[in-house]
Amino acid sequence: MVAEMELSSEQSKPAQLVTSKKGGLRTMPCIISNEALEKVASFGLHANMIMYLTSEYHMEAATGASILFLWSAMSSFTPIIGAFLSDSHLGRFRVIALGTVVSLLGEIVLWLTAVFPQARPVHCDDPSKEKCVSANTAQVMLLFASFGLMSIGSGGIRPCSLAFGADQLDKPDSPKNEKVLQSFFNWYYASVGVSVMFAVTVIVYVQVQLGWVVGFGVPVGLMLLSGLLFLLGSSLYVKVPPNKNLSAGLVQAIAAAWKNRHLALPPKNFDAWHSPKGSKFAIPTDNLRYLNKACMIRSPEDIGPDRLAKDPWSLCTVRQVEELKALIRILPIWSSGIMIGVTIAQHAFPVLLANTMDRHFLGKIKIPAASFSLFGILTLTIWVVIYDRILVPLVSKYTKRPRGFSFKQRIGAGLVISCLATAAAAEVERQRRKTAIQEGFLSNPEGVVSMSANWLILQHCLTGLAEALNAIGQLEFYYSQFPKSMSSIAVALLSLGFGVGSLVGSLVVSIVDDVTKKDGVSWLSSNVNMGHYDYYYWLLTAMSVVNFFYFLVCSWLYGHCEDKKNWDEGEGRKEMEDLSKSGEYAVMFSA
Repeated sequence: MVAEMELSSEQSKPAQLVTSKKGGLRTMPCIISNEALEKVASFGLHANMIMYLTSEYHMEAATGASILFLWSAMSSFTPIIGAFLSDSHLGRFRVIALGTVVSLLGEIVLWLTAVFPQARPVHCDDPSKEKCVSANTAQVMLLFASFGLMSIGSGGIRPCSLAFGADQLDKPDSPKNEKVLQSFFNWYYASVGVSVMFAVTVIVYVQVQLGWVVGFGVPVGLMLLSGLLFLLGSSLYVKVPPNKNLSAGLVQAIAAAWKNRHLALPPKNFDAWHSPKGSKFAIPTDNLRYLNKACMIRSPEDIGPDRLAKDPWSLCTVRQVEELKALIRILPIWSSGIMIGVTIAQHAFPVLLANTMDRHFLGKIKIPAASFSLFGILTLTIWVVIYDRILVPLVSKYTKRPRGFSFKQRIGAGLVISCLATAAAAEVERQRRKTAIQEGFLSNPEGVVSMSANWLILQHCLTGLAEALNAIGQLEFYYSQFPKSMSSIAVALLSLGFGVGSLVGSLVVSIVDDVTKKDGVSWLSSNVNMGHYDYYYWLLTAMSVVNFFYFLVCSWLYGHCEDKKNWDEGEGRKEMEDLSKSGEYAVMFSA
């Protein structure tokens, strides 16, 4: 209730006045700590979850991996819903607060599965010598409920935190605004990287050394702290009012274009476009011209005495059409990010393989199998710092771009390096399997080979570098192409792409497991020494190479994209307010 009152008072003030008194760097600790602690909690649970599923729920490796892929996919899909809710109905502050509460509930449920033995199957000491009891329906549903709640919660936090932080610093009139926002994006991603490093080391170590009860209890405490810190800064935040007709505007533009599809496109000198007085969007662009039919005024009867469309489902404004075009145009490049999502989501199998190798590092230090992903996150974090502080100033002198390399160059470079990452994983696994067979472990999946697990570091580092280049490039690309009112949607598109990648990953695992087991032993067998995980990684490499060439085509078709379009946010809000007053705006999307 307090949050609602604060948001209402924010909406009644001019945006410039609110911005001048609130926001700024002083809000960053509350916002970034919320996202960082959420990442510690969620990644601390996800990193080692394959071991929990195989050891406590007695699942096959392929089954457990598929479940984790689906969990990751759901956690990536829900942000697109959270983005629409925040941008068009509730506002980012309330969506983040609600997401934090729901995530906390999910983690408590997962913790309870470890606390109460009745919540999971009877413990099995040696799966190779006795048949382990599978989880019953109630136990599985309780486990899935915890995953579901955490996914719903992440849908509120992940798409909004970055955009909410940008709201606090975004000053379009400042000549340093672009540089400030770029640095914010990079350092925000770096802070997330540090939190994930903490998760895959400290949290995983606690789980391995102190057991699942303590290992799952620590994330619960961190998530509670995350919510409290975020709410403490409530009175300091800039809270951009939600555009309650944003989703309606996109749908109406689609509906109007469909209804007018039979109309012929007008000549170049046509000027009867529906655009409010004073709008900078007086004439639609030539991109996706068929959508321009949605804002063509066919006769004076289409416009009412208030100069608004009598039927907004048959005639919309030029701005609405341009917003829809912006969303449609980026979809091909967005789709090229799905395959790298498959690569980044490969959490389960590297853990299982590392568990069969010598995990000593620098002598006596023995790294938990799930902690090798630390090297990927460390690479990502180091690259962000080097790129932001060293490469950008040097490269920008030659490219004449304030960002150094272009969006497309960074996205493409990330795709190339992801191909190298899966190829490296394939070769390392070929050597590991060969060593296991030579040392007599073919029928003993629990045996630890003499080969060092440090060979896995290369693939993790390449994956981290690929994510740093591709993900940050995508974030800046989407943010630059959309108006501020759609910024949460822009951020959520990255998460959505990785979500589809997780679904594709789950599908690939299921198909590979079903097809290859017909010949005797699955490539993805729970006995990693009898399986052929190297073949699986080579398959991912081939798919990634094809995807890179697809990206090149999409990039060429999109054209130049380095300049941020001036959407004139004040005008956009005024236009939507005027349309709302007509009383004919989408009832189905009303608050």
